[in-house]
Formats: sequence, structure tokens, C-alpha cells
Amino acid sequence: EKTLVFCASQAHALLVRDLVNQAKAVADPNYCHRVTADEGERGEQYLRDFQDNEKTIPTVLTTSQKLSTGVDARNVRHIVLMRPIRSMIEFKQIIGRGTRLHEGKDYFTIWDFVRAHRLFADPEWDGEPVAPDACPVCGASPCRCDRPEPQPCPTCGQWVCVCPKDPCAKCGQRPCVCVCPECGERPCVCPPERAKVQLADGKERRIQHMTCTTFWHPDGTPMSAYQFMQVLFGTLPAFFADEAQLRALWSDPETRRRLLEGLAEKGFGAEQLREMARVIDAEGSDLFDVLRYVAWARAPRTREERAQQAQAAIRQHFDSPQQAFLEFVLGHYVAVGVEELGLDKLAPLLRLRFHDSMADATRALGPADKIREAFAGFQRFLYEG
Repeated sequence: EKTLVFCASQAHALLVRDLVNQAKAVADPNYCHRVTADEGERGEQYLRDFQDNEKTIPTVLTTSQKLSTGVDARNVRHIVLMRPIRSMIEFKQIIGRGTRLHEGKDYFTIWDFVRAHRLFADPEWDGEPVAPDACPVCGASPCRCDRPEPQPCPTCGQWVCVCPKDPCAKCGQRPCVCVCPECGERPCVCPPERAKVQLADGKERRIQHMTCTTFWHPDGTPMSAYQFMQVLFGTLPAFFADEAQLRALWSDPETRRRLLEGLAEKGFGAEQLREMARVIDAEGSDLFDVLRYVAWARAPRTREERAQQAQAAIRQHFDSPQQAFLEFVLGHYVAVGVEELGLDKLAPLLRLRFHDSMADATRALGPADKIREAFAGFQRFLYEG
């Protein structure tokens, strides 16, 4: 049913729109849209479609101020208040979005998250409030019947019972009294298992299914983390045939840059890949490991583990001054990420390491082409294994 959601700001309206589209049960990507000043003409078109009583999509509009007045949408069935309303005039204007008459519409519902209902107590607007009906048992209003204090479930001890409906198949008890084989405790205190998803190769991946994250398809429609992973999985074979080719591309800063640019053109930019790292619980990993996990379900390694692996090779292949500089680079890589290994970061890293003196840098490390060769060459050691 058509719904208007009034939010605290334009950014809040954007967040609520994303969360609604994550939870929606319909496939249409236009189910919920934000209509604020930022949307311009596109937002006006969403509003016109919403006002058309012959159309059911969009079904939900989120806004901050824009839709509180002058919107003649007759079939609005729900008004959701998610921002404080301190003005009686504004309150009446917002409620007025739901009072429009329409065939088959006998009432509308106000969902009040901000205690705005107190504004109904205005004798000049709606008269004195009607007294509630008396209790049929005690005859008083409000009811004065004795009611027992609510108690937690005697079995699980929770106020909202979480006991399983059926007894455990092993011990026959409800709730189960088996000792968990993983943590050795009864009841189990293991962290909740992450959601398992299976892609076209038949291998399982795990994601944080409770994380509120919205990804965006290249056509601008929102996607869940699982949908994003599916589309990325189907796109990656166009960029590399196997893990060896990905490793070769990623180990060279120039081919890595071109690969990332190509992925970004398809809608898989560095920001989206970093968000995917968060979803697969690999925030401390290289984007290389994110791609490897999505493509072949390889367990991610942390940047710190890769840096430790590279340090051993650096000590074998580079002289002492180069070792010191490359270990300095590794520190930035571990702290920030693979972007610190781009060729565009070489000069800033040299200035930072040698106190803004490029002369000192070349005196310690050799000519520019030798420094560049060392900086690009050591990176292959990061991605071995």
C-alpha cells in the first residue's frame, strides 16, 4: 500500500530508502524511491508516478521536507513519521497527506516513531479527545484489573521465549542440553554462523548476512550483498582466466591499475570492493584476496600476513637502503591498503621517508629508474601464494 516516510534529513531519507529496498519482498527495483530537493526532475517523475492511482510502483517514497505540503496523492494508506515534528501546522500538513479520499479507502495508518501523536491533543483542531471505553470486567477507565507481572520464560530465561519448538534429536530435551563440540559449553556460546551462499561454480561463500549494506548495479538499481557477489562472479572471467593470470596482473602496479579501472567501468569500483571485503569479514585483506575469494572461494589472507611474507624475500633480493625503504612502504600498505602500492604513490612515499628531499632519496636508493624498478618489482613477493 502506498506509503510516505518523513525522515530527519535528505541523507536519512536515502538511508531509509536503501533499507526498505533491501527488505522488500517484490522484485521491482522502483518499489521505494527518495524524493527530496536533490532528485530534481527525476524525483518529480517518481512523485507523479506515485500520485497516479492506476500505478502501484513506486509504492514507498521517503522524504524529509518536500512532500509535507502540496502533494495530492489520494491513495496514501500509510504515513510514517521518523523525524521530530514541533509545529502543529506542519503536523496537520503531513497528516493531510493521508486524509485524501479515495474509492475503497476507509482509513489510513500513522506509524509514529517520534511521539508526534501528542499533537492530536489540540481542542481547536479536533475537539476534546473521546474517552476510551470502560473495561468490561472492572468497569473502570483505565482498567484497574489486577494483572500478574510478566515473567521470563521458565525454560530459556528470556522475556521473549527463544526455546525451540521441538526437542533436540540427540538428547531429547527442549531446550537442548548437549555439549557443543566447537566451544565445549552448554548451551553453545559460539558466535552465530555467517550466511552461506553458493555461486554457479557450486562452491560456498560466507557473508555477514545481518550487515545492512546496499550495493548498486551499474544500471543504478540497488542490490543485496549476495546479488552483488553473483554479478561480480559472472563478470570476473572477462578480466582474467584463472588465478595465475589474476596474480600476474595484480603483481604489476600498472596492469593492476588497468584492471581496477576496467572493473570500475563495469560498476565494481574500489569502494564497492572494499565494502565487499567488509561483508566477507576480510577488512584487513588486500582487494586481491577479495577477488580471489569471490572467483574461487579461496580463504583471504590479511595484508599483514602478506607483508611478512614479502619481507623475507626483500631481504634476499635488495640491498640495505632498499630494504629499509620497502619495509617503510609495507607499513603503509598494511595500514591503508593496496592503493599505497600504485606508481602515483611512489613520489609521495619517497618525500615522506626522506623528509621531502628527493636528492637524499636518489643518493640512498640510486637513480629514479632503479627506485621505480625496486618499488614495482618487490610487489610480486606480496602475492605469491
